[in-house]
Amino acid sequence: MADFKAATTKKVAILVAPGLEEIEALAPLDVLWRAGVPTDLVSITRSRQVTSSHNVVVTCNRTLDEARLEDYDMLVLPGGIPGMPNLKADARVIDAVTSRIQADRPVAAICASPSILADAGLITGRRATVNPGFVDVLKVNDVEVSEDAVVVDGNLITSRGMATATDFGLEIVRHYLGDDAVEDVKKKIVHQG
Repeated sequence: MADFKAATTKKVAILVAPGLEEIEALAPLDVLWRAGVPTDLVSITRSRQVTSSHNVVVTCNRTLDEARLEDYDMLVLPGGIPGMPNLKADARVIDAVTSRIQADRPVAAICASPSILADAGLITGRRATVNPGFVDVLKVNDVEVSEDAVVVDGNLITSRGMATATDFGLEIVRHYLGDDAVEDVKKKIVHQG
């Protein structure tokens, strides 16, 4: 395993629920690792091992009970069914994203998970994107819906789904390290965009 070289002291937590879309957690994790952004996979269950929606077992760095979410600069919510509903059903997750958004701290969500933020009334009047199957949830909650692959609105980063997961990760890199770091990672991963 290659040595990790941190490029920032900021840390990211990707919250992992049973039934997640594994690419939406692992692609951003990979991109962030390559850029030098310390990132942990944090299971919301009592086990560090979580089974994805495609029966892939993902081993996390720690559980939510072991982690101190306030120590992380950004929380990332992957999608997936039933991953997104499992995140939404966990009061600790809702409390954490609520307090962060209210304090204008960074939150990122992909696929169906921006709907969690919309349903909680946390992104009313803001610009976001979401999986096409959840656009109505954003509209009903007065969110300005975009069809862009990734949308950045201040400290809120949203993305549409599995195929946009790499670009989602790159926007998180940009948030912490800027354009040059994004271009460096794009070269390393042979990103064509």
